[in-house]
Amino acid sequence: MSQGENSSSRFDRRKFLKSAATTAGVMFIKPSLVRGTEANSAVRVGLLGCGGRGTEDATNLIDTGNARVVAVADLFGDQLYAAHAHFDQIQRAKGYAAIDASQLFLGLHAYEQIARSKEVDAIVIATPPYYHPKHLEVVVAAGKHVYLEKPVAVDVPGALHVIEIGKRAEGKLSLDVGFQIRDCPPFVELVRRIHGGALGNIVCGEAHYLTGYIDRPPWPNASPIERRLRNWVYDRALSGDIIVEQNIHVIDICNWILKAHPLKASATGGRQGRPGSDGDAYGNYNVLFHYPGNVDVTFSSTQFAKGWWDVTERFFGTKGVSQSPYTGALGIWGDEPWQAPMTPAKDNPESQAFSVTGNFTSNLEFADREKKKAFVDSITSGNFHNQAAKGAESAISCILARAAAYKNHEITWDEIMKSTDVLDPKIDLSKLA
Repeated sequence: MSQGENSSSRFDRRKFLKSAATTAGVMFIKPSLVRGTEANSAVRVGLLGCGGRGTEDATNLIDTGNARVVAVADLFGDQLYAAHAHFDQIQRAKGYAAIDASQLFLGLHAYEQIARSKEVDAIVIATPPYYHPKHLEVVVAAGKHVYLEKPVAVDVPGALHVIEIGKRAEGKLSLDVGFQIRDCPPFVELVRRIHGGALGNIVCGEAHYLTGYIDRPPWPNASPIERRLRNWVYDRALSGDIIVEQNIHVIDICNWILKAHPLKASATGGRQGRPGSDGDAYGNYNVLFHYPGNVDVTFSSTQFAKGWWDVTERFFGTKGVSQSPYTGALGIWGDEPWQAPMTPAKDNPESQAFSVTGNFTSNLEFADREKKKAFVDSITSGNFHNQAAKGAESAISCILARAAAYKNHEITWDEIMKSTDVLDPKIDLSKLA
């Protein structure tokens, strides 16, 4: 790659990430100085999307000691009432009042109702990814801080829309995206050392997200629409496919380490290994990403492997090698060696479900804790976060690879950024029984 291309790439990246700049120094009166009691001084959280990950996110916010869940919203009653019971139970021990019945929002317009609630300061959005831009727009328009689960969108128009929404929130609200690994202590230290030159010049990298099949209930009595919505992880349009919905964590780390997005990608993939009736998401991807500076990164993923999972990134430089697995030795080997302290992982079936619920062990043990604490602190301090553009960049990086696999040819970043392709699940929610 020529020097001219490198300079252009850096310039484009600066423009792309401009809207992610954090506004600091805002005068903000802490709620504890206004509301009086510990319970009332906590950031009041609403949960939109009461599935496993959303419930985990909101629970983590309570665990910070500075947030409480005061409202829940979902399309399905069983999920809504299960979340209601869960939060009442764990918050009772903290002396918090039960969630008021008026703050239970069910059905087609639940996302609008929770956004309008005057009882809520911040909202966790953990709905199927296809709906993230729409739900984010309503929540930000209502003036609520927001924790948006990844991915921010399932297609390029949706991701660009999220960037625009982020610009409206800039300096007014905290808008965090669910890349908790970026706040995880061993990963933060590893990346700090890499950016400080511990690897020398990075030459190439390899990464993988190899995991088992995600089992979901068959819902035999549900309508086809309800079944798709409940098992959205199997659905390309609702989830963005496995590379956008699940593998995005690894690709986001690659972007973080390299301080860049890929310039182009070639890829293959398919449904081999998956049951024939579980939707249309792929079961594997193999990708070659080309980053600035002639750095190539290979990436592979599975979502069907039996009895095995492994997630890691490795980078090879002129001074050493880095490795950053979810479980196992994390560190740098070479001229400037460093290894993170090891936390024993649990050897149990949780390992197959870790990526869905967020119940991490080993190197990611403190990821959720630190991420949620940083989000709450940004609200109470007035030093608001804005991660919309970075979240969109990582989503588009994955969409780039997905498009290369679907179309079976190399695609550049400039080409994907012009994409008008929209994933449409063709679901009319008004017809949901």
